[in-house]
Amino acid sequence: MSKVVLDIKRWGNNLGVRLPAAVAREAHLHVDQRVSISVKGRQVVITPVNDPELTLEQRLDRFDPTRHGGEVMASKAVGSERW
Repeated sequence: MSKVVLDIKRWGNNLGVRLPAAVAREAHLHVDQRVSISVKGRQVVITPVNDPELTLEQRLDRFDPTRHGGEVMASKAVGSERW
C-alpha cells in the first residue's frame, strides 16, 4: 500500500492535492478519469466513477444549447452549404 504525506495548496478559490504517480497507479486512476469525492467522518474518500460510453445519439440528446454557448444546429442550409 502506497502512503505519502502531502500539503494541501490553494487552487483558485479551492484547495487541491496532487496525487503522486505511484498512488494513482496503485488505485488504478488515470488522467481525465471521473471520480466521486465524499467525506466519511474526518476522512476524504475518492472513488472512481465508471460512466458507460455514450453513443452519438445519447450525447446529442444531452446537448443543451444554453449551456454550450448558445449554439444551435442549423435546420436548413446557410450560405453555400449543401445538405
